[in-house]
Amino acid sequence: MLPLQGIEQFLLDGVTYEAFNTSGGLGTLCETLEGRVKELDYKTVRYPGHCDRMRLLIDDLRLGERRELLKDVLEYAIPVTLQDVVLVFATVTGRQAGRLTQKSYVNKVYGQEINGRPWSAIQLTTASALCVMVDLLREGVLPASGFLRQEDVPLQQFLANRFGRYYRNDHGSATP
Repeated sequence: MLPLQGIEQFLLDGVTYEAFNTSGGLGTLCETLEGRVKELDYKTVRYPGHCDRMRLLIDDLRLGERRELLKDVLEYAIPVTLQDVVLVFATVTGRQAGRLTQKSYVNKVYGQEINGRPWSAIQLTTASALCVMVDLLREGVLPASGFLRQEDVPLQQFLANRFGRYYRNDHGSATP
């Protein structure tokens, strides 16, 4: 599906969110799981109404064809905030020991101050994911050359890293 399609609403901790398709994020996962997975979605999560507003700007006003103008409008009209929240919400349904089973991993990451500097949740999760990979490479855990897919790094190893802790539910144990 294309970005801004496949919209759905869900409730988490008493708050209503909407999720819809977005681009990027999956990298090579589709190829890695080809033939083993029936359906694989990558969605962005926002508060209700966000998708409709973005469709208005990108599609109806055709600012998707004028990306610099869209960027200028958004930067001028939308205030920067360090009080954002990143939701990590993964659900898998499949057979485990012959029984249809569903498992979910949910985590809310909030912005925080690190070494006296405030970081938004999106800055924190983006930077920490990159830092995990650099750390693992520096430690010799990852190969020093060649292409490495994000799904080649075991989740437990990622979460156990000093930077991966920002993705853990409790910021301590690496068990999701």
